[in-house]
This record gives sequence, structure tokens and C-alpha cells, in this order.
Amino acid sequence: MSISEIESKVRELRQLQALIEEAQTEAETIKDAIKAVMGSSEELCAGEYKVTWKTVKAVRLDTAALRKSIPDVAAAFTRETTTRRFCVA
Repeated sequence: MSISEIESKVRELRQLQALIEEAQTEAETIKDAIKAVMGSSEELCAGEYKVTWKTVKAVRLDTAALRKSIPDVAAAFTRETTTRRFCVA
């Protein structure tokens, strides 16, 4: 693929990413409007649709606190991973 073809593909990619971002923003606005109507209710029926907005509890390990209070244990259970990040600037 030539440089001009790559440039064209990158331009197209950035345009598509902008469209996705716009759509996601619009979707969040719609979600917020529905949540405002729901208030503290966990479930809402709207015609053929059932909307739920439930509380979900999660338990996570505070790795920063673990590293601070028992660094040797944190080090023993820490593993390094390698990934590649794709970025267009």
C-alpha cells in the first residue's frame, strides 16, 4: 500500500471514529434521559421494551494499598504483560 493510500485510509478511519464518538455521546444522552425518568426504579416497561437499571456490587483489590503495606507480597503476585497500542495522531 502506498503512502497516499495509507493517508486516505487514516483519514477515513478518523472520520469513522468521529462518527462513532458522536453516536456514543448521543446514546449516553438518551440513556441519561431514560434514567432520569426511572429515578430510583430498577425496572421500566415501555411497550415491547423492558429497561432495567440495577445496582451491581463489585469487589476489587486495591493494588496501590497492597504495594504500600506489603510490597513483597505484591511483588510476588505481580506479573508484567506486553501489548501493542495502535494510535493515530
